[in-house]
Order: sequence, then structure tokens, then C-alpha cells
Amino acid sequence: MAGLRMGQGVLRRKPIEYIEAAEGAPSERLARTLGLWQLTAIGVGGIIGAGIFTLAGTVANGTAGPAVLVSFLIAGVASAAAALSYAEFAGLIPKAGSAYTYGYAVLGELAGWFIGWDLLLEYTAIVAVVAIGISGYVNFLLTETGTALPAWMLGAPGTGEGHRVDLIAAVLCLLIAYLLTLGIKNAARFETAVVVLKVLVVLLVIVVGFLHIDTGNYSPFFPYGVGGAFTGAATVFFAVFGYDAMSTAAEESRDAQRHMPRAIVYSLAIAMVLYVLACLTLTGMQNYTEVDPESGFSTAFKSVGLDAVADVVAVGAIIGILTVMFTFMLGVTRVWFSMSRDGLLPRWFARTHPTRHVPTRVTWIVGGASAVIAGFVPIGEAAELTNIGILLAFAVVCTAVMVLRYRHPELPRRFRAPFMPFTPAIGVIASVWLITYLRTETWLRFAAWFLIGLVVYFGYSYRHSVLAQEEGAARGGPAGGPHP
Repeated sequence: MAGLRMGQGVLRRKPIEYIEAAEGAPSERLARTLGLWQLTAIGVGGIIGAGIFTLAGTVANGTAGPAVLVSFLIAGVASAAAALSYAEFAGLIPKAGSAYTYGYAVLGELAGWFIGWDLLLEYTAIVAVVAIGISGYVNFLLTETGTALPAWMLGAPGTGEGHRVDLIAAVLCLLIAYLLTLGIKNAARFETAVVVLKVLVVLLVIVVGFLHIDTGNYSPFFPYGVGGAFTGAATVFFAVFGYDAMSTAAEESRDAQRHMPRAIVYSLAIAMVLYVLACLTLTGMQNYTEVDPESGFSTAFKSVGLDAVADVVAVGAIIGILTVMFTFMLGVTRVWFSMSRDGLLPRWFARTHPTRHVPTRVTWIVGGASAVIAGFVPIGEAAELTNIGILLAFAVVCTAVMVLRYRHPELPRRFRAPFMPFTPAIGVIASVWLITYLRTETWLRFAAWFLIGLVVYFGYSYRHSVLAQEEGAARGGPAGGPHP
């Protein structure tokens, strides 16, 4: 009997009307200040960054050649299918938490918990990986000016002779955390301004680079075969999401039901156009075998004698990738805040600043954790923590949107994913397929985090969730029983 009750308990779902009505205590509320274009800027800030300035060169050089363009298109199609599912949910459930909240409402508490638990690790790791990438560009610029930093502060242990810590990356994580504690309105203004600057730099790269394209560099287009383009898609998928982290800010939007779906679609569309044009430029300026895998565009412009443009690109890369850190740190803090407000993690974490109305406690914790990872973990190992959880979240959201369409077709939806159920089904299939390209070590690390999550859920969250407490009070007995 106890086992039956527990089985029913982990499947309890948070009713959608309950989610929409719940605002929490005044100390657990977020400020609704973001408009459509601020949300779009946060989404673009999360998508465009490492993909253009780092991953495009990496995949072109050793995986796909000029077909890196095809890699981005494949990843973009898979991501678009998930984006449309996110857009439908964002208009229907305009609350903090994104995939965690959607999973909780449709698939049950345990599914929601694991998506949230998953994203805590994935988003934090992304912040760290991006910080390490920025650190590399900073070191490139300093080297160009003849400034040499001490070896001990240039990288994590084992990444180079004398390396002890990547100090620049660690400090960047703390600076982004500080920015987010200033309040979402001020932080979003900064993000919007930087995103505009970043897009201008990308447009500069495309316009100037097109003038130096040698079409002979496009042949052979598939030097590693079609399979190389598909393998590249699994790698660059890291670069074509970001709207999912932006959707965690739904509760800070002035009109989330109208603005969130549009911001998700706009941000992905803008990013994909720029990605396609940038890939054509990069592989047209240099033969894919000569593309630098770490700072592709900077070295490409230097190869055609445009050193000044190369320096501008390096500065733009630093500024542009910074916005990715902002978007994903915003995402992880809002997921953590939402889980804590639901009682799945201690409510202490859900406290917001009395005047700025942002979750400062979790923001500083995430800032510190990402700083430690960025400072002491090599970028390759940190990057391995990122993709699997996001892909699983995409699969869950796409599944959940199909289930909810079948279960509650009457719900008012401001945005409806087209071609149901084919669009979300493509998202599920693409996500699962891309997961198969990940290494065994990635699965082992994920399994370890999954087991820790099981311990936390059954040791604490199962009986402390708000739904469990309400059910227990309604029965006049202990919390944690089945949903009525």
C-alpha cells in the first residue's frame, strides 16, 4: 500500500490553473518589467556567441569542412521543433522554471524534478564553459598587444605548463552574478545594449568577409562525408539553444502570454540567419584545413591582411559571448528559484531581494559554483556536462506539449505549435538521435548526477513539496500521499 501511495505521489501534477494563479509570498515574487524586445535580446544573447566565434571554426576545421553550414541547419531544424513547443507552453504557462514547470504540470512531479535537477547542472556548466572561452579570447588580445600574463592564472590545472587556475574565467562568472543581483530591469538593459553591439560585430564580419571570399574554398563541400555534417550538428547544437533559458524569465515579462512565444521564435530566427551567413563567410575566406579551431574569424581576417578587423572581432567575441553567460546564469537561477518555491528544494533559496525582487541567494551560489568549475576544470571536461541534459529537456517538453494537446485540447493557447503532432515529434526524435552521438563518459557523469538527484528527491523533496503538504493537510494526515 505504501509503495502504491509513493508511486501515485511521484506522478502528482501541478494543475495549470494553480500555476497561473500562484504568485507566492511577497518575499518570493519576481518583478514583471521585461518587454518583447528585451526578451528577444536575452534569447539572441543566449544563442549567438560561442557558436559563431568558437564552434564554427572548430567544426569546420576537423569535423565537417564547409558543410559546417549544413551542421548548423540540421541543428537549427531540430532546435526549431523544440522552440515551437516551448513557445506554446510559454504562452500557456507564463511562469518561471521553463521546462521544469512544463514537465511538472503535464508529466508529474518526478519528471519535473529531474528536468529541473538536470538544468541546474547543465546551465551552470554552460556558464563555466563560456567563461573559459572568453578567457581564451582575452589572452589572445593581450598577447597581440605584447602583454604576457603569469602562467599560473591562464588555465585550469593540466591545461598547460604552470597553469593553476583560469582566473579570468572565474572572475567573469562572479561579475555576471553581481550584474544579475542588481535587478532584472537594469540587467536586461545591459544585456540588450550588448546584444545590439554583438549583432553589429557579426554583421561587420559578414559584410567585410564576403568581400574576401574565394569560392574555391567551398570545394570539396563534404570533405568528411555527409556523416561529418551530422556529427558536426551534434556538436553545434550547443550553439542553437538559448531561448529555453530565456523562457525561464516568463514571470518577469510584462505580458508573458503574448510576448514569450514571439520572443522565442524571433530569437531563433535571427540567430539562424546570422549563423548561416557567418559560416559561408568563414569557410569562404579560408580553406577549412587552415581555419583556426579556437579563434576562427580573428585568424581568418589576419590571413587576408585585415588585422584591425581581426582585433575588432576578438573584442566582439568577448562582449558577445558574455551575453551567453548572462542568459544561462539567469536561467539556472530562475529554475532553482522555481523549484524552491514549489518546496522541492528548501524555501530559503526562494527568497528574493526586498527591493530588487531577484533571487540573490541562489544567484551568488550559482556564480560561485560556475567560478569554481571555470577556474579549475578543463574546458573539454566542463563542456561534456552541457548537451545531454538540454537534449533530454527538449525531448520532455516536446513530449509534454503533445500529451497536453490530447489531454486538454480546450485550454486557451496564445500560440499553437504548427503541424501537431509532427513538429514536436521531430523535436523528440532529433534530440534522442543527437544524444546517441555523445560519449560514454558524458553518460556516466550524467548517471552520477541522476543518482544524486534520486537521493535528494526521496530524501527531501517528495515530502516537502508544496503539493505534498497540501495533500497531507487536506487528508488531515502526513504529507506525501497520493494526489486526490
